[in-house]
This record gives sequence, structure tokens and C-alpha cells, in this order.
Amino acid sequence: MHNNRFAVIGVGQYGRAIALRLATGGAEVMVIDSNQEVINLIAEEVAYSVVLDATDIKALVSQNITDFGAVIVAIGDFESRLLCATILMDLGVGKIIVRAVGKRQKLILEKIGISHVFCPEEEVASVLFERLLNPNVHSFLVFPDGYRIVEVSVPGTIAYQTIEEINFVERYHISLLTIINEVELIRNKKVTTEKHVLPVPNKQTVILPTDNLVLFGLAKDITKFLKVNQ
Repeated sequence: MHNNRFAVIGVGQYGRAIALRLATGGAEVMVIDSNQEVINLIAEEVAYSVVLDATDIKALVSQNITDFGAVIVAIGDFESRLLCATILMDLGVGKIIVRAVGKRQKLILEKIGISHVFCPEEEVASVLFERLLNPNVHSFLVFPDGYRIVEVSVPGTIAYQTIEEINFVERYHISLLTIINEVELIRNKKVTTEKHVLPVPNKQTVILPTDNLVLFGLAKDITKFLKVNQ
């Protein structure tokens, strides 16, 4: 099992968002959906894309699904989602994260033994709450055990420092996954700004005040980092 390899089953609105954020953060992502058109829309953004019926145990086995560090199940239909989760449990997948819509679905998933359940509607409320409390936060994904991937504006006190000088891991116990740069371009004789991902920042990369940082870590550690450096 590889901790930096993820499979996302069901590439609707939420599955797609999770897959793209993981891929942007440097993870190796495989997406699975039964709809060829949906797969075509995301195929170039992730490492692997497969069209198959995720309620077919033989189809999942053919993709070595147990080799992934975690499998996120975000299929729209609850019955299919439940059956897929049960198959993954039978196959012995180490970490299974399943979408629930409402408290009843969450209860059912927990009753069959799924310990990692996410509720997108609750997450939307959490994002709004988080952004009201901290304007530096642009977006985030909540993961089990208190972990998050968060996109934030650069706090003022760390601007123009190198990654090595900031020392994210040892000083703050968080990881910098990537940097989103703001770039000025001339299009049709007009100056426009676009944001681009810097895939592999190195220790000597300088953090600019116009950058956004994509961070991974415990929510409390990310919050502490933002407060200390505001």
C-alpha cells in the first residue's frame, strides 16, 4: 500500500474536486466512473482514469484497488455507494472514505463499519465558517483524523522568505504541497493576471506576497501557523 496513491470512485462534483486537489498537491490519483464522458473531462488532470462499474468486484480487483493508500467513494447513487464500500471492505482496502448525504446515510455507513465518512453539505458550511473567521483561507478539504488540505494567502510576515527559512515541517508541523503563483500576461494587448501551479517548490524558492500556499496538516497546526504569522 502506498500512502501517496489515492483512488476516487465517482467523479461528480465532489469526487472531481477531491481528485483535482489531491493531484495538484502531488499525489498519484486514479479516478473511476462508469460514465466515459465524465472520465474524459478529467483524464488529463490525473495519473490514471478508468471507466468501469465500481459495484463489480472483479473490475475493482483488476485495478489493484488494494494497493492505494486510501479509496474515496463519492458515487451519486447511495445504493451503489453502499455496495461499493462493502466490496472494498471485503477486499481489505486499508482506508475507505465514503460520501454521505445527511445523517441517515452517515449512520448507515458507520453501522456497516465505515469509520471515515464525509458530508459535503456540512463541509460547505465549515468552509464558509472558516473563511469568515480567517480571510486568508480560500478553500480547504477536510480529511479524517483532523487533517486538512488548505489553500491560503501568504501571511505577511513570511513574504520574501525562502521555504528553507520558513521551515514549515519542523517549526509548524505542516507540509507545503505546492505554491500557486500569480503571473502577469499580455493578451490582446491587455495585461491580465493568471494563477499557475508551481509543481515542485525547492528549499530556495522565495515566497511572494501575491502567492497562495497549499498546505497539508492538522487543522490546529495550520490555524496556529496563520495566527503566528498574520
